[in-house]
Amino acid sequence: MARREETTRMCALTRVEKPVPELIRFVLGPDNVLAPDTEAKAEGRGVWISLSRDAVAEAVKKRVFGRSLKSEVTLPEDLPGLTQLRLEQRYLAALGMARKAGQLVFGATKVRGLIVSGDLIALITATDAAEDGRSKMVGPLKALHYAAREEGIDEFEVPHFELLSSEQMGLALGLENVIHAALTNGAAARAAVEKARRLALYTAKPTDKDTGRPAVDGEILSEEQDERREKYG
Repeated sequence: MARREETTRMCALTRVEKPVPELIRFVLGPDNVLAPDTEAKAEGRGVWISLSRDAVAEAVKKRVFGRSLKSEVTLPEDLPGLTQLRLEQRYLAALGMARKAGQLVFGATKVRGLIVSGDLIALITATDAAEDGRSKMVGPLKALHYAAREEGIDEFEVPHFELLSSEQMGLALGLENVIHAALTNGAAARAAVEKARRLALYTAKPTDKDTGRPAVDGEILSEEQDERREKYG
């Protein structure tokens, strides 16, 4: 069967066509107030912008939304911040669904065991995790990637997301704190990974020489940063 071509849209800021996963859609709501349509499902005409906080801020500055919609547009006070909040909410909601499906595991010991066995599809670390605790997860994860390469498994990837604080994740999941977590294979977990990737891409800060792959600490990885690329997936 022939592979379906990936759907693309044009970024209204750069006028460059990109795959839909690399863009975010905005639509007019009641009273012509612009809102991020993070799932790209809202009715009506939309404006697509590259999935980047800097790009959204630039689009606001250059009044791209009004020109594209050919209409009077009322912008929220902080559209880039509101967009990030919506992406965070979608990510947290997806984590909640993964937990209900039994595809989200908590606790350093259990998570480390999943890394060693390779029975996870993503590692999650709170942004306020202690450095020694983070190292105890990153080391085995790097070893897992190295072992896969040694076995000739080139497409093997377990991303490491470090996007939200322990308090943010704990409140959303009904737990006191979430420092270390892992997603195991399943539809709900895969959906959470997709939401995490979008949030990571939105908050990343591109440089002139990069791989186009966002690190979860808000940087785009350069070609020379092989070690960090392993760390963050």
